[in-house]
Amino acid sequence: MGILDGKVALITGSGRGIGRAIAMDMAKGGAKVVVNDLGAGLDGGEGNASPAEETAADIRAAGGEATYNTDSVAEMSGAKRMVEAAMDVFGGIDCVVNVAGILRDGMFHKMEEGDWKAVLDVHLNGCFNTSRAAIEHMREKGNGAFVHFTSTSGLVGQIGQANYAAAKMGIVGMSRVIAMEGAHKGVRSNCVAPFAWTRMIESIPIKSDEQARAFEAFRTGATAEHVAPVVSYLSSDAASGVNGQVFGVRGNEIYLFTQPRPAKTVHNSAGWTHDSLAAMLEPSIRREMTDLDGTGEYFDWDPI
Repeated sequence: MGILDGKVALITGSGRGIGRAIAMDMAKGGAKVVVNDLGAGLDGGEGNASPAEETAADIRAAGGEATYNTDSVAEMSGAKRMVEAAMDVFGGIDCVVNVAGILRDGMFHKMEEGDWKAVLDVHLNGCFNTSRAAIEHMREKGNGAFVHFTSTSGLVGQIGQANYAAAKMGIVGMSRVIAMEGAHKGVRSNCVAPFAWTRMIESIPIKSDEQARAFEAFRTGATAEHVAPVVSYLSSDAASGVNGQVFGVRGNEIYLFTQPRPAKTVHNSAGWTHDSLAAMLEPSIRREMTDLDGTGEYFDWDPI
């Protein structure tokens, strides 16, 4: 018996990279898989159906069950067709894993409106579209699981990725509410921030020997195959008690991230004025303030 026997899973962006590894792993765990991939480049252009078709074929060659879909997650009509494929071919939908993404990096003061909207359309709106298309089926059945991909670019920060960071933090907020609203219906929603060598990571320009060394350690120590089993577990009934959480997977390390709660309270019984704020607020909270280290500076040790 596999951990996902009897489950039907939709994995977006699963023609290549982490998504493909997850699709293969979930199929190995017994899931019937809808492989979705537009086949686009990192910037969202130049669609090609072959990655989704090839992954589905590889799953079937390994003895699993799979079909494929090449719609865009950025369109609700496409998301509905993905879920319809699961219903028509396999008779249901139990798990949705939202991996699909693009990059349009740039410094915020130079960012074009089109690059901002394109990234939010695929990441944040894409997660909404597929989740919204599937959730009523799950609520009716009384069981279902979402795993949305977030990123430390949002959770911690990354220079040059304001659009990506905003989308990934929005996904965390959306997932939390899905979890809260779905709990009494047996519907769970969690997030995973993956650390893995992908086309997205490979596209980052290397600017120093130290960065090159760190990237090589990352390439060999943090792979898509490290991430995939965690996603399969979170999608399964074995994780029925895990809901509304944010995880990181980095090589053999699994992190449970904190979620925003007040770090310190400062009270003034007389009420706050401009002068009292200037005199008291920053000195009172200085030790609790979060520094400006980005994901690269914070996670500065090699994957284990």
